[in-house]
Amino acid sequence: MPYTFEPEEKHAKAYSELPISVKSAEIVCRVIRKKPLKRAKRLLADLGTKKRSLGGKYYSGAVESIGMLLQSCEKNAEFLGLDNERLMVHASAHEGMRARRRRRKSTFGNMLKRAKVELMLIEKGKSDKVPMEKIKEQMKEAKKEKSGAE
Repeated sequence: MPYTFEPEEKHAKAYSELPISVKSAEIVCRVIRKKPLKRAKRLLADLGTKKRSLGGKYYSGAVESIGMLLQSCEKNAEFLGLDNERLMVHASAHEGMRARRRRRKSTFGNMLKRAKVELMLIEKGKSDKVPMEKIKEQMKEAKKEKSGAE
């Protein structure tokens, strides 16, 4: 499955189909999205130890699974040589493959929960790109030199 988007900055990815409900995965991902890595890890730890809640719920299964995936993504970022201080979390959850727990003969089983969760750690901060103001100043200087030469 392709990722939902490809960031222009340096990034590390982790993706998994987890046995958690899609609704709880979406809620937890929405909370940690666009947060620095340290803050997201602290938030997940607080939810896991039940120091903090999200609307009165702790989402312990989703928090545990997403926390393991975040650790994996952090190791990927470390291997790629990204700066831990400048990493921002992008998290999203989607509906996974449907499976049915089977029963004997004519009785039907129930559906198993699956959620596709993707995490990206994107390195933000000072980029190698030249600011637009500098480019405009250089263009003005070039025009002045060109008009001055004539």
